[in-house]
Formats: sequence, structure tokens, C-alpha cells
Amino acid sequence: MRNLLMKVNYDGTRYDGFQTQPQGNTIQDHLEHAILHLTGETLKITGSGRTDAGVHAYGQPFNFLTASKIPLERWCLALNARLPQDIVVTEAREVSLEFHSRRGAKRKTYRYTINGNRFPDPFQRRLQYHHPVKLDLPAMQQGLAHIIGTHDFTSFASRKSTKTSHVRTIFEAHMEIDHSMCRNGTADQGVIHTYITGSGFLQHMVRIIMGTLIHVGEGKIRAEAVADILAACDRAAAGPTAVAQGLALWSVEYDEAGL
Repeated sequence: MRNLLMKVNYDGTRYDGFQTQPQGNTIQDHLEHAILHLTGETLKITGSGRTDAGVHAYGQPFNFLTASKIPLERWCLALNARLPQDIVVTEAREVSLEFHSRRGAKRKTYRYTINGNRFPDPFQRRLQYHHPVKLDLPAMQQGLAHIIGTHDFTSFASRKSTKTSHVRTIFEAHMEIDHSMCRNGTADQGVIHTYITGSGFLQHMVRIIMGTLIHVGEGKIRAEAVADILAACDRAAAGPTAVAQGLALWSVEYDEAGL
């Protein structure tokens, strides 16, 4: 048997997240179906984690055991020929039989994208949350700084979370603003990317953080109040859950020694 580690990009607009769901319209379902058609094997892949319905990914890792002798260099093209055009496998490598793409992940980064320009971008509309009203970006950056560190993130977790512990570590969090598509003078704020890197994330965690920060940007919440919201350990204290379309899994990092 071989343990293959692959990476997949996808536009999650049409899908119910990465992990298999009863309705059968997930990224995992399509990948497993493509592998079945390619090798004849009915198997279960292991993803680096879940994504919500409508969320996207750039290079999400997954691995699986296979008896197939197909050369590594042929896997990506062969699978892509059997996948929808909005799901693309980009890398394939052989790893140790013990490797597990979820348990082995050390750092995960999510990116949330807000289009702060006056008009939506029709070409990026499925990958951005359009917010044409001015946001206080310095205040949002101040609020974002409060989530860095090891905390109980109950306030920023879905009420449906089944995790026994809501303690997570956020290593880095920052915002970047792209002004390249500004066309309407001071009415445009640019495209605002927020990157959050952590040891792991709870259901809806990044989206609730972003919904809270958007309220900070709108002047509904003080930047300093983010620390109080975090300490409250109460979902009701935080802002709304931001829409899924602006969120993408950006990267997953491993200890190379464990591959």
C-alpha cells in the first residue's frame, strides 16, 4: 500500500463543505468518486480539516491509502479529468504510511476577503464579501490583535460545536489592503484580506471573528471590546457569523520530519 498526500484547490460555492455529508455534495465525495473511476478502489480520504458550505480552499491537503501503481506524476491530471472544473488537484506526493493529514497539521491559515469598494467585482463576487460602506480599518486591526495568543474561543464558536475544549492558539493575525482595483476615488477602500493563523479552528470560528470585526469597523463595537467578548466565553457576546463566500482555507503546514 502507498499513502498519497495531495493538495486540492476549490471554489466552494456549489458545495456543502469538504467533509462528506448525508446529501452527498461535498469536495470529499467528488474526490473519492474520481479516485474510484481512476483506480476502481472504493476508499475514504482524510482531509486536513472541515470547511463550511460555500467556503473555498487553496491547496487543502488530503491523504489516502491506495494499492494503485499509477506514477505520482500522472495522478493530478488523471483526477482533474474526472472532477468538476471548480475542483482542481494540484500536487501529489508519497508519504509515510503513518502520516495523517488532519492530526499532523501544525498550523492552519484562513483568509477572509472583503471588497470595500463602492461596486462589487463581478469576476470575484463568489470569493468576496462586498461591503460598500466605509469601514474603520485601523479599529478592525486593533480588534484583531486581541485574538492572538492561547484563549478559550467559546465566544467565537458555533453553538453547535461538539468539541470538548474550545481552547485554541492563534499565532498570527493581520490585514492586507489591495488598492489595485480602486476606481472611484475616496468611495473605494480596496480589497481587504484578513489572514488568521492558528493551531486549529472551531466551527464558524473565523467567520464569527470576522463578523465581530466588521461590527468594529462599522462603529457598533469598540476595538477594545473584542478582549471582553473573548473573555465572556459566550457566543451571544460576539457579532454575527460573516458570510461564507469571503472565507478560504489559505494554507496548512506540517513538520517535514513527519511526512
